[in-house]
Amino acid sequence: MNSLRIRGAGKVSGQIEISGNKNAALPMIAAACLSDEPVLLHNVPDILDMRNMLQLANYLGVETLFEDGSLQLCAKNINRSSVPKEFCDKIRTSFLFAGPLTARCGEAELFPPGGDVIGKRRLDSHFYGLKKLGMELDLEHGSYKFKREKKMQGSEIFFDEASVTATEHIMMTAALAEGITIIRNAACEPHVTQLAQLLNRMGAKIEGLDTNLLRIEGVKKLHGAEFWLEGDHVEAASYLSLCAACGGDLEITGKITPHNYWMLRRVFERFGLQFTLKSDYIRMQRLGEMRVRPDFGNVIPVIADGPWPQFPSDMMSCMITVATQAEGTVLFFEKMFESRIYFVDKLIAMGANAVVCDPHRVLISGPAQLHGSVIPSPDIRAGMALIIAACCAQGESLVKNADMVFRGYSKLLPKLQGIGCDIALCED
Repeated sequence: MNSLRIRGAGKVSGQIEISGNKNAALPMIAAACLSDEPVLLHNVPDILDMRNMLQLANYLGVETLFEDGSLQLCAKNINRSSVPKEFCDKIRTSFLFAGPLTARCGEAELFPPGGDVIGKRRLDSHFYGLKKLGMELDLEHGSYKFKREKKMQGSEIFFDEASVTATEHIMMTAALAEGITIIRNAACEPHVTQLAQLLNRMGAKIEGLDTNLLRIEGVKKLHGAEFWLEGDHVEAASYLSLCAACGGDLEITGKITPHNYWMLRRVFERFGLQFTLKSDYIRMQRLGEMRVRPDFGNVIPVIADGPWPQFPSDMMSCMITVATQAEGTVLFFEKMFESRIYFVDKLIAMGANAVVCDPHRVLISGPAQLHGSVIPSPDIRAGMALIIAACCAQGESLVKNADMVFRGYSKLLPKLQGIGCDIALCED
C-alpha cells in the first residue's frame, strides 16, 4: 500500500485536464460483452478500478488493448461465465457482468461485489430487473447463479430507487431482450446517458435518454462501435473544491458538458464563489475569504444530495472539506449513504469545527485552521476530501491507503504537483 506525504497551506494555480468519466467507462466494459465485434473507447481514464475491470474481462476471454487513453475490447471468444470471488471483491461494477454473461452464455455465476464501504448498497433492483427479463436466480454457497432457459423477454420495470448501476445493468441487458422494456424511475446521471449512447451506436434502440423513463426495444444482435467519453464531472468538482479550499486560480479543461455543472455552481454560490463555465473550459478563482451565505431570515443553509440532477453524493465529501475553510455555518445532509460522512472524524482530528449530528448529517462551522496529521483514506471520495484538507492544512500530513484514491483519479500526483501542491508518494 502507498501513502501520500503532503505539505499544505499553499494556494493552487494552473491548469488541469480532466480524464474521461470512470463511472461511464466501467459499465461500458461489461456492455462490450453483449457483442462479438470490437468496441473502441477513447478518453478512458487509467485508474486502478479500470485495470481491475479489464483483468476481470480478460479472465472471461475478452481481448483488450489499452494504451494512450484508448481501449479496444473484443468479446468474440468469451470462454467463461463464472467470475471468481477475488475479482468480485476488488470492484463493485463486477456485478454488471451478470446480465451480459447470462445473455451470451445462458448462465453466469458471480459473488457479492466489493468497492467502497459507504453504506448499504442494495442489489435488489438488479435481481428484480433481471428476473423481469426472464432470468432465474439461485443463491448457493455465497455466490449468485443466473440462468436463462428461454429467450429474454422485455418487461415493464419500476425501480423503487433510482439506482445508477441497476439502471445501467438492466438497460444493457434489455437491449437483447425480445420486445419492449420500459424502465420507470430510472437513474439519469451523465454516465447512464453515455452508456445508452454507446449501446445505441452498437445497434440498440434506447429512447428517453437524460430522463427517468427509458424505453428499450430489443434487437437480435449488437455490433461493434467507437465512442468518446465525456470528462468526469466528479473529478472536475474535486479539483474545483481544492481551489476553493486552498485559494488560487485554477482552469479545468477537457471534454466538458456545461449542463452537468449547474448544480455544482449553485452549491458554490452558498460560499460566495463563482466559476466561469464554458464548453471544454471551467475557471475557478478564489482570491479572498469565503463566507457562507445564509438562507432568507439568516437561517443556516443546507446542502443536500440526491438523485440526478440534484447534487451528487460523490461530490459531498470534498464540499464538506471546503466548508471548513469558509466563514459561517452550513449543514450537510447526506441522504444516499449512511457511512459517507464518517470520514468527518478525521477532519475533526485535523482541527475542523464540526458536529456529526447522526449518520446522515454534519454541521460545519468555519473557518478552521487545519493542522497536519496522519489520516487513512477510507474510500475514493473521502480520500480525495482528506487530500484537499491536507493541502490547506499547516504542516505535514500523511494520507495512508492512497491506493484507494488511485482507484478513481487518473494521474492524480502529476495533476496536483502541476498546480503547485507539495505532494509526494511514499510506501506505508
